[in-house]
This record gives sequence, C-alpha cells and structure tokens, in this order.
Amino acid sequence: MKTKYLDKKKWRRLVRSKYDETILTYQNEKILAGMIHMHKVREPLTVPVVGEDTLVVANNFKWMQLLPEKRNYSITVMYDERWQEIQYYFDINYSHTLELGKARREDLYLDVLVLPDGRYELVDEDDIKRAFKKGIISEEEKDFAYKTARALMNEIDKDFSQFKTLAASCLKELKKLM
Repeated sequence: MKTKYLDKKKWRRLVRSKYDETILTYQNEKILAGMIHMHKVREPLTVPVVGEDTLVVANNFKWMQLLPEKRNYSITVMYDERWQEIQYYFDINYSHTLELGKARREDLYLDVLVLPDGRYELVDEDDIKRAFKKGIISEEEKDFAYKTARALMNEIDKDFSQFKTLAASCLKELKKLM
C-alpha cells in the first residue's frame, strides 16, 4: 500500500500552488475536503479518460479532494481555470486519516475515472496486480479493492448525481475559505 498525502506538496509538477482544507459534515458524515490551486505547473498533463484525451493539469486548474470518513474511497474532482468539471477520480483506499495538515490515505492502487456525464472506467489494474505479485498488498487487500471498486461502480450506475451533489456542497464550503 502507498500512503498518499492530500496536499501534493512533494509533487514536482507543481511550481506554485496553494492548498486549503477543512473538515465538514455532509449528510451526517464527516469529510475532509482539500483544494489544490495549481497557479503554475511545469507542464500540462493530458491523460486518456474513457477513451478521450483529457487535460487534467494546467496553470490555474484546481483539484478538490474529498476523504469521506465512512467510505473506502476518496474523490478528486478536477476543475479547469473556469471551474468547469473535468473528471471525478476515485481512489480505492484501505483507510484514510482525516487530520488537518496531515490528511492522508492508504491507496490500494485501483482507481475509477468518471467523466462529468457519468461515463466511467476502472483503471490501474496492472498496478494492483504488480503490487500483489511483489507482496506489497495481500490477497485480502486486493480482493477488498476490487469489491470496493465494484460497489462504487454500481453506485455510479445507479445514481452518479449523488457524487455531483456531494462535490457541489463541499466546493461551496471550501470557497468560503478562499
């Protein structure tokens, strides 16, 4: 498993950035919400998402990261410079810690990428298989990651708008800090 911090302070792609975070409550669940403002980046980043080349990092883009206390995934909602949604990136996690200034998650390598229209794909299966083969994660952790991803994809199929509503509510609260 990899421990990943939300603030991205060590991410070399960022030349100048700002990070804000807060802990809020949404529908009786505690959520740590963090916002990375990418004022200046070394170079833009375009990645394939559901078969489309998608620009996810550029100057003045923002990433809102959400760690819901009762769920085994975190959500990164990526926005362009005009606050238009680019994608929803779900990291499957074994656990996460909602601690201001040290928010982190135990990443299980498997991810679900979702476009704003609800189309999605499961990604990084090679990474989880490699981690399992190298003994970095156990078979139980690998099975847990796949079970969590399947349940998440079922939720997306059933009602993706719930994630958009969650993101909009958290964004509204984070903007009060900016």
